[in-house]
Amino acid sequence: MQHIRSVLDQRRGDSTPAKALSLLLAAATVLVTSESVAGQSAGQYVAHPSTQSPERLVTLGVLADWAEEYNNWGRWGPDDQRGTLNLITPEKTRQATSLVREGRTVNLHHNPIKHTGSDTGGFGENVHRMARIDPETGQVGAALDIIQLSLHDGLHSHLDALCHYQKTVDGERVIFNGYPANLSAAGCQDLAIDKMGPGYVTRGVLVDMPLLKGVDWLEPSTPIYVEDLEEWERYAGITMGPGDALLIRSGRWAKRAAEGPWAYGQGGAGVHASVIPWLAERDVAVLISDAVNDVQPSGVEGINRPIHTHTQVELGLPIVDNAYLEDAAELADELDRWEFMFTLHIMQLRGATAAPFSALATF
Repeated sequence: MQHIRSVLDQRRGDSTPAKALSLLLAAATVLVTSESVAGQSAGQYVAHPSTQSPERLVTLGVLADWAEEYNNWGRWGPDDQRGTLNLITPEKTRQATSLVREGRTVNLHHNPIKHTGSDTGGFGENVHRMARIDPETGQVGAALDIIQLSLHDGLHSHLDALCHYQKTVDGERVIFNGYPANLSAAGCQDLAIDKMGPGYVTRGVLVDMPLLKGVDWLEPSTPIYVEDLEEWERYAGITMGPGDALLIRSGRWAKRAAEGPWAYGQGGAGVHASVIPWLAERDVAVLISDAVNDVQPSGVEGINRPIHTHTQVELGLPIVDNAYLEDAAELADELDRWEFMFTLHIMQLRGATAAPFSALATF
């Protein structure tokens, strides 16, 4: 904790800690969910047995050690609010443009769905209605509408802001880079989505786990380990590097299309906590999944979203949940290459804990 406390001490010397920590209710719903669900089980789902093997077992104590060892607080200065997005340099962007060869582009976001299902998060209502309808004629003078999205819903592709997850240090709730978790009904004062920059262009690398395993999709609660990611690197002839956007396909949407929705937030394939050091060492800039990134249940007793927590709080690594990677996977397989120019636009929603994921893959 020496490095973390030194950053906090420096920040406390610059400004008064947030006074109204009781106002955390504005964005605490997801936090409470992540910390109160046991990592070993969630409803009808139990952690994959392999997560409990001695060589893979991750505990809260291990995570505490990694919080100090794999930590980017202060790396880009005391005022930084972009985290690993700083790794997407002008040179990295120029290199990414060289990956455009066929000139073919696909979307990476899942179109919002109005109806609810067992895979929705239930954090708020999703609304789409027309506006400016004449009450007498019922006619619309112009095509206008109102759209309301619950961004952390289980069906919407969304980019988490770095204020989304928090932790406690010496009784104080803090977020990445030692900022206080100063939340209110108006949103996040620091590390909100509008503090992360307008957008980025970098190399995207698609990891297609079902293709690697020879299946249509990974079954619920299947963990993805470092050896899986490195096996994919050998298969695709690609090595992940600093500033890359890492997109991991579990086949969640293919399974949903074939078998219908299920509570993937309680039983979903995803990255195991043991991958945290690898993500840090490879200096991944953005982590993207077609599910919730964390394997569910996590297999870590006491915390069910260790990937969410460590990437956002310790590394300042933004993550995307519920991306739609089916079209990219199909095109990549056709072209026999899984790297491309990744274009990310960040909607400037002031104080928001997330934004709709708006990104393209151009081959």
